[in-house]
Amino acid sequence: MSITLDIKKRFRGFALDISFSSNGRPLGILGASGSGKSMTLKCIAGIETPDSGYIEVNGRVLFDSAKKINVRPQRRRVGYLFQSYALFPNMTVTQNIRAAIIGGKAEKARRCEALISRFALQGLEKRYPAQLSGGQQQRAALARILAYNPDMLLLDEPFSALDAYLKEALQIEMKKLLAGYEGDAILVSHNRDEVYSLCENLLVMDEGRNIASGPVRDMFQRPGSLAVARLTGCKNITPARRAGFALVEAPEWGLTLAVESPVPEGLKYIGVRAHDFMPAGESTVNAFDIHVLDCVESPFEWNYLCHSENAPGQNGTLWWKAPKELRNMAPIAAPPGRLCVAPQNVLLLE
Repeated sequence: MSITLDIKKRFRGFALDISFSSNGRPLGILGASGSGKSMTLKCIAGIETPDSGYIEVNGRVLFDSAKKINVRPQRRRVGYLFQSYALFPNMTVTQNIRAAIIGGKAEKARRCEALISRFALQGLEKRYPAQLSGGQQQRAALARILAYNPDMLLLDEPFSALDAYLKEALQIEMKKLLAGYEGDAILVSHNRDEVYSLCENLLVMDEGRNIASGPVRDMFQRPGSLAVARLTGCKNITPARRAGFALVEAPEWGLTLAVESPVPEGLKYIGVRAHDFMPAGESTVNAFDIHVLDCVESPFEWNYLCHSENAPGQNGTLWWKAPKELRNMAPIAAPPGRLCVAPQNVLLLE
């Protein structure tokens, strides 16, 4: 199973110019709102037509501008889960699912019953979409999509309308679904946690272009560029320069830090994820003095806004996320006056 895509499409004030290929494992597309993520899915599904390019799924050409091939959306065998789920409002759950099944009456009944059981929709068969919760609508929409036996699943921000508890529960169900699905799957999101937990590979988009791609865990551990570091959630980024084979200097933080990898000549920035700072204790490696400017409590951690005592001006601010089990103290209590960061957790960015 694979997809090969290389397309261009121009809109008013925006241009989509993207190419990638997949290896059949779930692919996440991460990017800010307006970066072209959803438009890419619409081009694959045939809802939008590229100005030029090529789209192939499992050896089957869906679009080729040079050969004037443009397979109709109904014949692409693509299952598209919209953000709104797009269930037929005048049909019950059963009717929505049966509408996508090809076969006789007995076959439709058998497969519909199996999908209702698989997606825990028992007792909801006669309800209309307006009578379902967000999670129930999502499960019904997924059941209808799989009833169609698509060659590919396109999931467009599938958790955006759900509350936190339901979102986490459905992410687990989605992970099981993707693990057992034999076709290609592409998940579009602006939420880094969703793509990290559900996808094996990651493609990062910015202003209509793919700016980086690779295994999802490698992309988070070694983002490589300023844009990718920001989109994967790094809060602490500062200009930096090479200070040695495995040393970097961050003037605005007033720090020289040891790093794990050889420093490239093209280094422009470094980054440190907020949860990678630790109380220095007796450590002298990458340790520095801080003072706390502010503190925000969340259910399971403290979020400290700190200032590096070595910084020459006001730019040496840092975010530190401290788990409550590590810092079991009241919000007004002072944290340790020294932090450190392991060399392998200093991100080198071009």
